[in-house]
Amino acid sequence: MTRQHMQIGEAAERVGLSIRTIRHYEDVGLVTPSARSDGGFRLYTEPDLDRLLVVKRMKPLGFTLDEMRDLLAILDALAAGQATEHELAALRDRLARFGTAAQARVQALRDQLHTAEGFAQQIRDQINLHGPTTS
Repeated sequence: MTRQHMQIGEAAERVGLSIRTIRHYEDVGLVTPSARSDGGFRLYTEPDLDRLLVVKRMKPLGFTLDEMRDLLAILDALAAGQATEHELAALRDRLARFGTAAQARVQALRDQLHTAEGFAQQIRDQINLHGPTTS
């Protein structure tokens, strides 16, 4: 195993995902390890970790597996640098749509958090109004 490769346990620790989750992402075709050791262990590289982080960040925003695959394909095509000008424009447009969708989903989460914080404050106010509990 070279220094550039890491086994699944180290990859999981570095990106903050469980081994089971990383295996699931492989099973559904989102992230495939770059190599396998002679013993058959999955081996990951920094670009593999980058892909895992993209998926990890998309999940709480409610993106579907198909949307995750689509974004990863866009990023792969852009990184390959072999697209024609027309293809490049289409890729950039698709990427921009993901950016817009992500921003809208982040705002929805902020709105939910604001509502939840308001509720928590309301409960604190009620506790303060009615005094501490006694046993």
